[in-house]
Amino acid sequence: QVQLVESGGGSVQAGGSLTLSCAVSGYTINTRCMGWFRQAPGKVREGVANKDRDGKTNYADSVKGRFTISRDNNNNILYLQMNSLKPEDTAMYYCGARGGYCYGLLGPSVFGDWGQGTQVTVSS
Repeated sequence: QVQLVESGGGSVQAGGSLTLSCAVSGYTINTRCMGWFRQAPGKVREGVANKDRDGKTNYADSVKGRFTISRDNNNNILYLQMNSLKPEDTAMYYCGARGGYCYGLLGPSVFGDWGQGTQVTVSS
């Protein structure tokens, strides 16, 4: 049974940091394109970062230099380290997976497996 479980969200002040985790069961994450997405109220879900099967990473321009995606293959966990957080980073963050390669920063429509999300709130 495939399961993606996010954790690590919370409330921080602008400039703070958070690390999100996505624990995956059902397959090994280095055989998938794994991504982080976010959705703010009233907005569409957008890609934040992804990590390809070959280890390559892709980031949205809005988070480049501040966020880092990584994975722990031994424990099958995907991470998103978020530094220098801004109020505009406030959203529900989701972990997603797809069976093919990432081919750049893909949108959510081509990802088939999803977690339940974890809320990130950044106050000014």
